[in-house]
Amino acid sequence: MTATSPAASSLRRLYFIRAAFALVWAVLVGVTGAELGPVVIALVVLYPLFDVGAAVVDARASKQSQNVLGLYVNVAVSLLAAAGIAVASATSGIPGILQVWGAWAIVSGIVQLVVGVGRRKMGGQWPMILSGGLSVGAGTSFILMSSQSDAALTSVAGYAALGGIFFLVSAIRLGSAAKKATATAAV
Repeated sequence: MTATSPAASSLRRLYFIRAAFALVWAVLVGVTGAELGPVVIALVVLYPLFDVGAAVVDARASKQSQNVLGLYVNVAVSLLAAAGIAVASATSGIPGILQVWGAWAIVSGIVQLVVGVGRRKMGGQWPMILSGGLSVGAGTSFILMSSQSDAALTSVAGYAALGGIFFLVSAIRLGSAAKKATATAAV
């Protein structure tokens, strides 16, 4: 698959959308996440559901690729995370949410890493590979953080913001790879 393929172009648009969503979401959670209320609960459930939608769009655009299986694994994991976060918010509050979020970050980070490695020839994937690896570490820290008396959801806002930046960098790099491929083809 080349960087100028329809899948790469679709992926670039999707990465821009994911970046915008993550950054806006991070600001909203940063502003409202000090206490667990209905808005915060809706936001922390919404994030993995958005990830489900993005993975479905990605899978449809990448249907001829070996990465589709990883994307569908991500759909299942993110659906489980959304349900787990909803249950945790009702039963164990912020510590439970952080535990579920942490487990989700670890598994989805591994999937992102594998998919990114599979797509590296497309271009623009090193930020996704790095982001997947960092997600595993962040997930572990969320699980550890959940046992602290001052556990807060604002830490997931920082995680989402960093993820948004990685998506933005990947989108830009995919565009650069497409321009480079076009320039090379013209020569």
